[in-house]
Amino acid sequence: MKSTQERHTVGDRGSLTTELRNPRSTNLHCLDTKAAFDLMHSEDATVAAAVAQARDAICQAIDFVVDAFCAHRRLLYVGAGTSGRLGVLDATECPPTFQTDPTMVVGIIAGGTKALTRSVESAEDQFASGAEAMDEHTVVAGDVVFAIATGGTTPYVHGAIARAKQLGAKTVFLSCVSQHEVDDKADVSIRVITGPEVLTGSTRLKAGTATKMVLNMVTTIAMVRMGKVFENLMVDMNTKVNAKLRERGVRTVIMLTGLGREAAVQLLDAADGSVKTTVVMHRLNANAATAGDKLEQARGHVGQVLDGDGSMR
Repeated sequence: MKSTQERHTVGDRGSLTTELRNPRSTNLHCLDTKAAFDLMHSEDATVAAAVAQARDAICQAIDFVVDAFCAHRRLLYVGAGTSGRLGVLDATECPPTFQTDPTMVVGIIAGGTKALTRSVESAEDQFASGAEAMDEHTVVAGDVVFAIATGGTTPYVHGAIARAKQLGAKTVFLSCVSQHEVDDKADVSIRVITGPEVLTGSTRLKAGTATKMVLNMVTTIAMVRMGKVFENLMVDMNTKVNAKLRERGVRTVIMLTGLGREAAVQLLDAADGSVKTTVVMHRLNANAATAGDKLEQARGHVGQVLDGDGSMR
């Protein structure tokens, strides 16, 4: 089988699904604002169904990520352009949402940090640079390298996959074209077929929306399984960094304990700002040290602590 680079040169990428003209939007240039809105909205409405079709592959990728986190390894997103920026965005949002170490989920974009705010178009064509990025970020066995290329052909991304596999990492590939169009060598291949864009070739639209949806699922579900969530509430946030998170922490304690605001604040302070510890202290009538010990034994899962004690459900 020919390699991705051999099968899709610059001249024939126009045959890819993401590059085809959308017959429903050929009159885009003459639509008024409301008609253009209706057209784009109707196209965007198809994205969720396309994501659902990739359910099994997405779930397999999530399981890879959970295994990596349990082994104290990392998730590394790799992409170029919009794909790279969305990976960096998801990685950046994990620490404030789940109080994770910034090295736990990493975003790597072709062209480096400057590519986040200014397009560096040539960077995506460098297969070797993608491979080198894996060495620069010290990828090892147990890590998960999650490569994103909505059009499927980005050499930088395929270079990252090739090198990551050599280094023993698990690899995931996310694209919006079929494997028949562009193959990959990843351990898990996620294909979300969103079809031609309203604006031909502008994969920041439906393909970008699909990418954001998938990445949201990957990190959110993985963090839930790591005990960062109890019921449907964030219970592992840093309540000391700003007023918003402090207030969210207090509200969460109130919801999970039924305490009044003043009592909730006092208990949260006694737990040194830890929502998890606060909830366990209240439910088990324990001090902060005992609650912390029980959480450590349960690997941070509040539900396991409370279920094991018989104080819940």
